Amino acid sequence: MKEKFYTYKGYPLVRNGNTLYYGYMSDPYVIMMEIVSTKSVGNEKIADKVRVVQMSTAPNADPLKIFVKNTECEGGLYEALDVARVWLGKAMKG
Repeated sequence: MKEKFYTYKGYPLVRNGNTLYYGYMSDPYVIMMEIVSTKSVGNEKIADKVRVVQMSTAPNADPLKIFVKNTECEGGLYEALDVARVWLGKAMKG
């Protein structure tokens, strides 16, 4: 059975706890997003600080160079997803 993933602007988005992965593992890069902190809005907890990391998926990559770039987004998950989309777009072109 083939699993279906949620997508955001054409790339798969997979969540495991407070960590989300964005992109295809078969591409040269994926984005890892870690929810660092949350805030309460009504009865819901909403991400308000998210660490965004562009990672190489090369199987033989040097472990010290696997993380290409990173930032922290204090605008929540939507801001983090926008950063992730831009970074993936640039990485796939260049």
